[in-house]
Amino acid sequence: MTLLGCVLGGAVGDGLGAPIEFSSIDTIRHLHGPSGVVDLPSLEITDDTQMVLFTLEGLLLARQHGVDPRLTVRAAYGRWLHTQGGPPVANDGWLMADQRLHSRRAPGHTCITALKHNEKNNSKGCGGVMRAAPVAVWSPDVREVFSLAADTARMTHHHPSGYLSAGALAVIVQALLAGSDLISAVAVARAELVRWEGHEEQTSLLDKVMSLGPLTPEEIESELGGGWVGEEALAIGLHAALVGTDFADAVRTAVNHSGDSDSTGSICGNILGARDGLETIPDAWLAVLELRDEMERLVLSW
Repeated sequence: MTLLGCVLGGAVGDGLGAPIEFSSIDTIRHLHGPSGVVDLPSLEITDDTQMVLFTLEGLLLARQHGVDPRLTVRAAYGRWLHTQGGPPVANDGWLMADQRLHSRRAPGHTCITALKHNEKNNSKGCGGVMRAAPVAVWSPDVREVFSLAADTARMTHHHPSGYLSAGALAVIVQALLAGSDLISAVAVARAELVRWEGHEEQTSLLDKVMSLGPLTPEEIESELGGGWVGEEALAIGLHAALVGTDFADAVRTAVNHSGDSDSTGSICGNILGARDGLETIPDAWLAVLELRDEMERLVLSW
């Protein structure tokens, strides 16, 4: 039940799903065998984990300086944008100095354009929810965490399902870090979710997930979607966390489907890393996880 487990767990899921993000389950099985991807010689992160780290950096700076975290997280996203080829910005944090984070790992078009042009959109893509987990540690107050996670997601994704999914994930992680079981954590998040205008898509899919047993990759797609949008990404990551026999089994379930495998793997890893801690993540995966040292340094600064 640690933030480090949450962040590293999410990064592991991200790295396992990254090579198959745009592949159908038939292609995945053809390339990797009937069980899909079960292991990789190295786990390279994507923009999902990059943005998780910049979110955490923004929160750290807000706490250090006693300012509104929305201001510092937005500034941190500006620094992330610079690492992806965006305009120069003041280097007020630590991450931008790490040249490894300047690697472009298929950053989401919506995130790039929204941050670059500050334009309103109607996107409910999963780029908001996949970076929301660190907001869980900002406060012990459920409403404060939900609101902050939704607001940080709304910096790039303006459809309710794009930012309310972020609020729900952050509260789930918050409850898990406090020692709740997963079903209770989801109930806490749902109770806050339904207070928000436009919650119906996310609430409906959240309820559906909680009623389902184990699904095949084909059934994940037909029942929960591909994970490209916020409510689906949260649903698939949560489903895998609920049905997995252990961390490895759950993350493999989360990535092996015809959809946004890195984001659903990341969300699943965030959830289980928060609930069960670092020791449940296979050592072999942690040993080959890109930027593990930077993640540990940042988390231990909290």
